[in-house]
Amino acid sequence: MRHQNVALIGGSGFIGSHLVNALVDLGKTVRIATRRRANAAHLTLLPVDVIEADVHDPSQLAAFVAEADAVINLVGILQGHRGDPYGPEFAKAHVELPRKIVAACEAKGVRRLLHMSAIGADSSGPSMYLRSRGDGEKVIRDSALDTTIFRSSVVFGPEDNLLNQFAFLERMFPVIPLACADALFQPVFVGDVAKAIVNVLDLDAANGRVFELAGPQVYTLAELMRFSGATIGKHAKLIKLPDSLGRLQAMTLEMVPGEPVMSRDNLDSMKTPSVASGPLAPELGIDEPASIEDIAPMYLTGNSPRSRFNAFRATAHR
Repeated sequence: MRHQNVALIGGSGFIGSHLVNALVDLGKTVRIATRRRANAAHLTLLPVDVIEADVHDPSQLAAFVAEADAVINLVGILQGHRGDPYGPEFAKAHVELPRKIVAACEAKGVRRLLHMSAIGADSSGPSMYLRSRGDGEKVIRDSALDTTIFRSSVVFGPEDNLLNQFAFLERMFPVIPLACADALFQPVFVGDVAKAIVNVLDLDAANGRVFELAGPQVYTLAELMRFSGATIGKHAKLIKLPDSLGRLQAMTLEMVPGEPVMSRDNLDSMKTPSVASGPLAPELGIDEPASIEDIAPMYLTGNSPRSRFNAFRATAHR
């Protein structure tokens, strides 16, 4: 196995936890960086090395990637303070960290680098999130390393923050005002994301490539919320907010302590459809990407998935 020793940055999160399992199943030796070992406690039963390190510190990052055959960066954030072209949190996570990772790999002789980005990433994009993602991609592309970039649509799976959040709201409120209700997404299953990454890790033809990751179906945001409600047997009334009220709602939510459910920058991101430009690349090795109808009911309710959703399939956006 050419890239046997894999250093995973962002490995204790939603996507990372599934990717760790896929790498271990493939027989890879995996190390995970985390600021606090407790953050990766759910992975400690696996045969992986969990290393406490601040990956934003160049010396600690260099020590972490030393002797690795490949580095995978999954770090990403959805919220941050406002700025031009983006705030400091977006700059730190999406641009400065990739630059530090490239430098650490070059210093330690690591040639292979895989990087997670997002569909719509563009240095001139409509949101801080997409602009910082675009600038981060440029850092990766401009390096002399053997790089692969993944551009993902919204990712669903047992611990996701989309369908689970919608199901929570449907249980709690009889009426839900929804901004950007017609925004388009092509949700991709977290298991397919992990499979795609491991399938191209050792593939020479993937060097220098950008791969989109998306599922089999396109939905509006409203359709995703209605799907979550139908799955759990709740049918809250959705009120599609006009842009002005949607921004007012987001601004209000930004003032609530903790990470906001929705921000103005999230609304700006949704101006760009999170939809793939075409079918999945054959190099990814995913012949039939999983659908939310087949997967999500099993973690939203634990019930059998299929029969209730034939009508939903017939009306979902195509």
